[in-house]
Amino acid sequence: MKIIYPPQIKKKSFSDPVKAWEYVQKIYLRNKNFIRDQLISLTKGEIPKGKVRATYPQVEVVSDTHKKVDSRLPYGFLHSPGTYKTTLTDPDFFKYYLLEQFSLILKNNGGTIEISESDTPIPLHYVLDASQNIDVAAISNIKIPLRDLFDVPDLNNTDDEIVNGTHITQKGEAFPLSAFLAPRIDYSLHRLAHYTATAPNSFQNFVIFTNYAFYIDEFCRIAKQYMADGHEDYDSFVEPGNVITLNKRLGGGTSGKAPPRNPQMPAYHLTTGKKRGITMVNIGVGPSNAKTITDHIAVLRPHAWLMLGHCAGLRSTQELGDYVLAHAYVREDHVLDADLPLSVPIPALAEVQVALEQAVAEITQLEGLEMKRVMRTGTVATFDNRNWELRDQIEVTRRLSQSRAIALDMESATIAANGFRFRVPYGTLLCVSDKPLHGEIKLPGMASEFYSTQVKRHLLIGLKAMEILREQPAEKIHSRKLRSFAETAFQ
Repeated sequence: MKIIYPPQIKKKSFSDPVKAWEYVQKIYLRNKNFIRDQLISLTKGEIPKGKVRATYPQVEVVSDTHKKVDSRLPYGFLHSPGTYKTTLTDPDFFKYYLLEQFSLILKNNGGTIEISESDTPIPLHYVLDASQNIDVAAISNIKIPLRDLFDVPDLNNTDDEIVNGTHITQKGEAFPLSAFLAPRIDYSLHRLAHYTATAPNSFQNFVIFTNYAFYIDEFCRIAKQYMADGHEDYDSFVEPGNVITLNKRLGGGTSGKAPPRNPQMPAYHLTTGKKRGITMVNIGVGPSNAKTITDHIAVLRPHAWLMLGHCAGLRSTQELGDYVLAHAYVREDHVLDADLPLSVPIPALAEVQVALEQAVAEITQLEGLEMKRVMRTGTVATFDNRNWELRDQIEVTRRLSQSRAIALDMESATIAANGFRFRVPYGTLLCVSDKPLHGEIKLPGMASEFYSTQVKRHLLIGLKAMEILREQPAEKIHSRKLRSFAETAFQ
């Protein structure tokens, strides 16, 4: 079948990151609109004379030297002589991210950045905005399958080989420049809208995950109070359905309509400029949800994510309401076994650990030995079996004791392991809600009292930790511990 392309846009070289970004934007919008316009014409009965195709923009850089780079850098440099390439999508959405990556490449490597059209088609599914209505009935009346007229998502270029470290660059092939290719990013952007009922552009660079709606209720209360008080750090609060409450200092008011039913993993966003606010997601219960949502949020390249939730305390010295700061994980969630071998250790990241400890000290007004009365640092075990207590206690208890675990939950190791896998700084601060090995299980009525007294303080600690991290340079937060031998230059 004949392929219908838009007129080719020539490759250009840039030494100015802003000009490079502008050219990426030009190619992307022209090609996206070309496909969209052909679809709109199809709804009017104008059948194209072949298969419609336009491709993603591409960035390419070349290094011809073994130039030694600053060993303190976690990213932003080319590891070996050769050509490096990646495809790009939605440059407006990723503007600040791309400008930073382009700037670092030019600063640390010199030379120029080449921007051109790639060979990777943009799938039809990714050219339509959520607000665009297409006459589905008119398309249904056309007896030609859409996939015969347009490109559709191709799993051959939507995998995680690069970020998993299993991609092998063949001789003569370009090295990958980024962890994710454009189709993989587009796939996740669309999944995020589906799972969270908020637009991807609402997501902020500091993300908190929780497994309880109580935390979300408190986050909403705090966020709305911030908006009513004219808080200086945040501009708006976004809820599912893209319901936006504007800060009083910016005029106030609420727009948007809540969805008729809750999404699977609702997200809430305290927004500020350059996406330096805080997003909170209720992932529900279980490692499968934890993997699913972090698989997609990872393409946004956040600066940090934390798990705030409840856990089973495993030591007799712990009290209900005590905190657990994870510094190691027992991974019995199993959802990442195919992507990240169990032999891979998940290290604690000093930058995140220190921020969490500082936040606990500031919110509780405790320090030194007194703080140890309410917080213990140690190993967290993550199981995929919610009713693990019903198994043979001797076998389970022995394994937990051998691991030195002090707490058990169903999500923390998954979120930490996916943070390690995706090079996203991670941390975990849990709150002991029961002690099943010691006969302390919440009685009716205890739960509501416990949650009402502990959730607020726990959440305030998480918010304070994110604010501490936000004040640090991005290159400091993104620890070198997360980078492997021949890493991508893009963060």
